[in-house]
Amino acid sequence: MPRPKQCRKIVSPPLMLGFKPFGIPRSMFEEVTLQYDEYESIRLLDYEGLLQEEAAEKMNISRPTLTRIYENARKTIAKAFVEGKMIVIEGGNVDFGRRWYRCRKCSKLIDGLENHIQCKNCKTYGKDELTPINEYNENSSISR
Repeated sequence: MPRPKQCRKIVSPPLMLGFKPFGIPRSMFEEVTLQYDEYESIRLLDYEGLLQEEAAEKMNISRPTLTRIYENARKTIAKAFVEGKMIVIEGGNVDFGRRWYRCRKCSKLIDGLENHIQCKNCKTYGKDELTPINEYNENSSISR
């Protein structure tokens, strides 16, 4: 039996929920899922330009594990581009280091309930309009 997946450290969730091909209604798409750790590998390696060793350290995983995650991310993105599928970014065994929420009305990303102010896009004050993105465990084994 394989050992359980180690929790991957992610700085923050992506600002967006995903992507869809331009000019076609959402109801007509099939979707593929890009997990949060796959998104983070793309962000660290391609966007920030880190070396694999540096990115693996930031995510609290080994370099070979990072390589596998990155390859899966590239395959998922390529499949979406070539086959015209919508990319949904969600899920995976990740630790954001604190609680994150998303507004149900406008999808704005909020870093903790204490940082929630009136949303300029949808005029929402209520915490009942926020959906938790992650279940943060204060006793997490990931060191800071």
